Amino acid sequence: MPLNFAMSLMSAVEFVLWTALGVVFWSKGLHRRFPAMSGYLALRVTSMPVLMGLLYLQGRPNGNAEFFYPLYFYSYWAVYVASAVTLFFVTFEIFRSVLSAFTGLLRLGTMVFRWAALVSLIASLATVSYTHISVMLIPEVAYALMRSVSILELCLLGFLCLCLNALRLSVRDLAFGIGLGFGLMSANDFIFTALNTASSSLNTPLQIAYQSGILLSLGTWLVYCALPEPARKPVVMPANSTIYRWNEIAAALGHGTQVAVQQPANSFFLTDVERVVEKVLTRNLQGNESK
Repeated sequence: MPLNFAMSLMSAVEFVLWTALGVVFWSKGLHRRFPAMSGYLALRVTSMPVLMGLLYLQGRPNGNAEFFYPLYFYSYWAVYVASAVTLFFVTFEIFRSVLSAFTGLLRLGTMVFRWAALVSLIASLATVSYTHISVMLIPEVAYALMRSVSILELCLLGFLCLCLNALRLSVRDLAFGIGLGFGLMSANDFIFTALNTASSSLNTPLQIAYQSGILLSLGTWLVYCALPEPARKPVVMPANSTIYRWNEIAAALGHGTQVAVQQPANSFFLTDVERVVEKVLTRNLQGNESK
């Protein structure tokens, strides 16, 4: 179906934003810090004009739709699956960036992140019906892959918002900005999937709202990449801080290292139990002596 003027304009603005984001990202050398994000930008910048051209050709009234539609279908879903796979590495890359100052938590968090990604992938693929194998199985598998990655992106955004102060991470940090943009995009995808119907066209108000969410995410990334990022300072933690103890414990796990974790004696449960047992034994001994 041909796009109306509003959707055509928003699609053109989206391509301009992707291109501008890529130019700013690569010109500032951010691809060396986030190589997976650089690959994702390259995929979107190169694939979008091709897909838009195929969509325009197969939607023309006098065009050869039987020839261009299969090209658009397989190209679109190939890019969609490649985007889902690339986004997994981008999410993992952001997670490692925010924990780079805590080697122990980074090692333990990497293991937990991989298991969480595997569980999310299995849970998403389990919802796909494999009873009738056909070409339409490709969109279902692609949606399942993207759904699992979107869950990871939302979890990453929640982790960043909750642990921002503990990790000594600034709101202006680029890693937080990228995570924020992906979180907004994932929430936009989930809302659109919940409200969308199979028969809806590309010109509905819901589709326009969905496209507006994408533009908002791109604008967020562009602002974060364009503005100067505050220099990261060495993280200095007091020895009695909670995150310092967690980092030391996480660093010792699996290495056979003994770690002494200081606990207040008054709040330690076993100490209270020992005191109660001592009182009971003392009373029993006094009772036996009196008899």
